[in-house]
Amino acid sequence: MREDFLHYLWKFKKFDTLQLKTAQDELITILKTGDYLELSGPDFFNAHIEIGNQKWAGNVEIHLKSSDWYLHNHENDPAYKNVILHVVWENDTAIFREDNTEIPVLVLKDYVRKEMIDNYYALVTPKTWISCEKQIKDIDEFVFKSWQERLFLERLERKSKFIYDLLEETNQDWEAVLFCLLAKNFGLNTNGTSFLQIAKSIPFSIIRKESFEIENLEALFFGSAGLLNAEKEDVYFKDLSFRYFYLLHKYQLERTFIEPIQFFKLRPDNFPTIRLSQLAALYHKRQNLFSEIKNLKSLESVYSLFNVSVSDYWKNHYQFDRESAKKVKSLSRSFLDLIAINTIIPIRFAYSSTLGEVIIDDLIDFMKEVEPEKNAVIDKFISFGVKSKNAFESQTLLELKKEYCNHKACLKCGIGVELLKNN
Repeated sequence: MREDFLHYLWKFKKFDTLQLKTAQDELITILKTGDYLELSGPDFFNAHIEIGNQKWAGNVEIHLKSSDWYLHNHENDPAYKNVILHVVWENDTAIFREDNTEIPVLVLKDYVRKEMIDNYYALVTPKTWISCEKQIKDIDEFVFKSWQERLFLERLERKSKFIYDLLEETNQDWEAVLFCLLAKNFGLNTNGTSFLQIAKSIPFSIIRKESFEIENLEALFFGSAGLLNAEKEDVYFKDLSFRYFYLLHKYQLERTFIEPIQFFKLRPDNFPTIRLSQLAALYHKRQNLFSEIKNLKSLESVYSLFNVSVSDYWKNHYQFDRESAKKVKSLSRSFLDLIAINTIIPIRFAYSSTLGEVIIDDLIDFMKEVEPEKNAVIDKFISFGVKSKNAFESQTLLELKKEYCNHKACLKCGIGVELLKNN
């Protein structure tokens, strides 16, 4: 049993909702299950539930065992103060609020049909990861390499669709498109969407005008991210706040909704404060970045072009009001490898395509200079005897898994067709 299954059951109410009772023997009526945001904090926000004769509005937390509440240290986290119902599979201990009242508990296993549980276990029972996992390592090398080149081209074409959409939104401004792409990838998986929204909320013409003062860029980025909303005694925080509201008025900018910035589970060097400061430093130093990227010939030239660090304040801070040991915090080579993979290569491909130029061989050579990604998909292929020596090979394996293996599209796959030929 996994917690995500319980999330599914609760979200879609896949259990007997009639005569629901808490472990404390009070009737439960679910008026609204809440919003499943998959962020740090409780699992479901703004649920509406009637417990006994009292209507409650608040959050719902879900665990396999009620004791997981203490295992995860929720009792010390203010984000969990508004939990109105604790949904569990097993109720092995009582959970109390600060005022010593017990949090109501719903023991879900008492209300889920056996058929639902059987179907769940049938679904998660281990199966083959990819259909050709026992044969893929024996595929003819020429066939495999040719198919990888095709996969790489397909991957770039797929990524280009997003770039062309940005091009339309920015009135055909490639510098603005690059800014949006870089912002998204500076945010990584955790904050990528939020960073992209920040970039879209600030016309790039303003970035151009204000790039000569790094503090103004940081003010725009941090303010748009909602990181300047609190009251703090920090002098730099106050300066950025003043600059941000001045720039809002100067350019008549409208404040738009940005998904909340997350710090949870991030290493300090990946904190959004650090990444936004590095992005500001980059545009403070390089006003015409796309013009320079178009002509990059090697990975070393990427490292040189993106040789920036945080502003002075962030050299001894990770968050406002909290001083830390001094550290330059330059963009690391491993981070720039990701920028090369996810930003530089795709935008160069898209740009050359608009000009009718074919540079795929140059991009493949470029990618072969980059270290391969390290993730669960690549590790799994390694276990089948397929190793990646560079990012070109790892990128093609990711494309293979996502677009072919996951869809059982073996008859459209060069590897699958080759295997069928041999049978």
